[in-house]
Amino acid sequence: MTRFLKINILDKYIIKKYLTTFGFIVLILTLIACVIDFSEKADVFTKGEISKRDIFIGHYLNFIPHISTLLFPLYALIAVIFFTSRMASNSEIISIFNAGISFSRLMRPYMIAGVIIAITHLVLNHFIVPRGNKERLRIEHTFITKTSDKGKTENIHMFLNNNTKVFIGYFRKNDTTARDFRLEQYDDSFALKSILKAENIEWKGYPNKWRLSQVQRRTFNGLSESLELNITSIDTTLDIQPEDFVRFHNQNEMLTTAELYKEIYKLDSRGMGNTKPYEIEIQRRTSEPFTIIILTLIGMALAARKVRGGIGLHLAMGIGIGAIFIFLSKFSVTFAMQPDIPAIVGVWIPNIVFSGVAAYLVLNAQK
Repeated sequence: MTRFLKINILDKYIIKKYLTTFGFIVLILTLIACVIDFSEKADVFTKGEISKRDIFIGHYLNFIPHISTLLFPLYALIAVIFFTSRMASNSEIISIFNAGISFSRLMRPYMIAGVIIAITHLVLNHFIVPRGNKERLRIEHTFITKTSDKGKTENIHMFLNNNTKVFIGYFRKNDTTARDFRLEQYDDSFALKSILKAENIEWKGYPNKWRLSQVQRRTFNGLSESLELNITSIDTTLDIQPEDFVRFHNQNEMLTTAELYKEIYKLDSRGMGNTKPYEIEIQRRTSEPFTIIILTLIGMALAARKVRGGIGLHLAMGIGIGAIFIFLSKFSVTFAMQPDIPAIVGVWIPNIVFSGVAAYLVLNAQK
């Protein structure tokens, strides 16, 4: 390990070229992405409903790291191909080989720089970008895609814990009220202990306070039963919040990795359905940094060979590989959504395939 990290002048030269080229590409393509995004949302931004602070601080200050990290692997591939192809065209690669440096030794600075970018990407994916996405997506759902909430509001069944089940006939999001409420409680042997029914329930604020009106309560004790009717209202605490009925298609992007694990646990414990989007998001955040290392090897193996056509041909090959990778990534996410396929298998398919491609290209690269 110490030998791997020992850096000489050549290593510093290549690492500097890689990181500066990568930074330049991130800057240029992120600016282009911002221009395209602004052109798509210009009508919304100019209507006056959204403030300038929300546009530039809330939206774009968080949009930049979001779109940048999303394309980090592609940026890394283009950066490696661009500066390595120039080195090959200027016969620098041949000179390095003539100096007795092997191809495997030449890979070292590429790997060091790739690992630096991958670790940065890992930290951004798991901790920083999701926090920014909370504000960015709040603005988007408030002003841009106002009808994107797909949360369930009718015939909702959920478990609050192992012994408590809730049914809600209909939940109104605009005033956080619900009707046809039923709370069932069971003992440890799963025998029914009580049923609490309410025609309406109303959210009264945190922590989880609700007001039940027009209440009936049935209590069971073996074969005996007691019934309480016409209870006007009850104030109680339920482990339910209005946010539980909100589901956006990109809601997983708003949660840090720790929050994703909590959401998966909550959905599983309540029996509320599919946790795959959250599992896939966790795996995506981890797999993409490894993609950077794989594409670094592919880009180096392709661009280190001096060919007719130079940088143009190498960039065309790199963009083609990037397009194939993006297509395979989208396909793998769809594949991973299948109930019988573990999320980790589906999401990591592109890395597995491209690891084989990288190994082949490195073994057959110009030595």
